[in-house]
Amino acid sequence: MKLLLKSIAAALLLTTATASFAQDICVGYGPQTPRDIDSALGTNSVVFSEAPSYEEMNLCNIHFHNNAEHKAEAFSIFGGEGDYAGYQCDIAQNLSAAELAAPSGDVCNGMMPGDTIEVHWVHSSCDVEPGATLGASLSDSCANPNLRVETQVFTLVNDDSAMDFADFDYTGKMMGDYHQADAIPSGTGVPVEFLGSTTGPSYSEQVCSPIQATWSVRPSCAKLDINTLGAWCEANAFEEDHAHGVRKLVVNPALLSEIE
Repeated sequence: MKLLLKSIAAALLLTTATASFAQDICVGYGPQTPRDIDSALGTNSVVFSEAPSYEEMNLCNIHFHNNAEHKAEAFSIFGGEGDYAGYQCDIAQNLSAAELAAPSGDVCNGMMPGDTIEVHWVHSSCDVEPGATLGASLSDSCANPNLRVETQVFTLVNDDSAMDFADFDYTGKMMGDYHQADAIPSGTGVPVEFLGSTTGPSYSEQVCSPIQATWSVRPSCAKLDINTLGAWCEANAFEEDHAHGVRKLVVNPALLSEIE
């Protein structure tokens, strides 16, 4: 009898804990982002159509975050104190003294060699031109677009042989009728695609983003010449001059889509 009572008590405790965990999230929203892209687990029941490939959409915004919002094997080092620190690339732990040399002048309001950034190339199904903020994804005649976010995580290095951010900027390139970045990073693994939301530190598991987006996150880091990022922050079509904050990693399966 005592064993039975202990089993019942344990089951009730587990049920209570599970219910508390479930109640401590925003309810009724679609799948959220960012996530651990190495885990396919997700039980969110809200489904929406996957956005077309980025070549069939208009680039509307480019911006970057200080540390990676997403997590993967290649960027899994917790980036600092607090819940909104994000993750750093593993390769950042093995940089040379030359790669870590301080650049001349300020870069994007405080970025330094060794820092990790996550860059988002945001694409919209609306007939829009690239511009500042995610508001550039909308128009008066198109208030509910499909969104796709192409994503690459970089380690910043002081090395002109590393990738040049100018290669991935928007300089007026058109592909058919669509505005496009000059290039999207390649060679960093097959992108992991999933349904999610917009990100940023204003959202959490308790305050969900209502805006749906298809994500395409490359699983490996790449080295980026910090001087080229600094030049981009000095002048770009998106009025970007600093790194944005990160949203805390979403871990509750009820707030994640299943990665197929």
